[in-house]
Amino acid sequence: MNLLHTSHIPAGSGPFPTLIALHGWGASAHDLLGLAPWLAGGKALVLCPQGQVTLPLGGGVEGYGWFPLVPGQPPSEEVFDQARQALHTFVTEARDRYPMDPERTAVLGFSQGGVMAYDLVLRSPEEFSGLAALSSWLPEPLAEAVAPRPEHRELPTLLVHGIGDAVIDIERARESRETLRRFEVSLTYREFEMEHEIRPEALTLIGDWLIRRAFGQV
Repeated sequence: MNLLHTSHIPAGSGPFPTLIALHGWGASAHDLLGLAPWLAGGKALVLCPQGQVTLPLGGGVEGYGWFPLVPGQPPSEEVFDQARQALHTFVTEARDRYPMDPERTAVLGFSQGGVMAYDLVLRSPEEFSGLAALSSWLPEPLAEAVAPRPEHRELPTLLVHGIGDAVIDIERARESRETLRRFEVSLTYREFEMEHEIRPEALTLIGDWLIRRAFGQV
């Protein structure tokens, strides 16, 4: 496959409800895989692709991202298109390789991964059963580039953000919430007393949302 990735594959032959989990800036394909046992009782197929942008973290350790970050500036259209195409190709190849349930495939993204999740699902809402953006934001240029469609209506969408997030201010999540209203998605929005992270109470909400809204009972 085109992107290095990690996976959690449940016992059995499938097809399985599937979560595509997209890491944030400076993390890796291993970052979100640890959530798998806690989501849908470990019965969901979880795929965690890795971004192709390398970020030296020091001591010979590298982190990864989906597109370069320039403080105060959106990513260039060319660079973002490269990330978009790589992720789209990964999802297409994953459908051929893994026993994914096409009717129960959701996308979750943390921080920068949330931007990629927004782009992937809003551009092809008919292909996914849910969208979750954690500690992230929906850039206005991205939202403006996607015309609302009937398939957006009632799309289960979850936004979770920390009130004390010093990396992505809570106001950006609130702005994203308002921007999403034009798509008429079925929106669940929650703020927690946390920083740029996923605390247990937020994880409980995410798991419940997956089972009840994105996957149906597993």
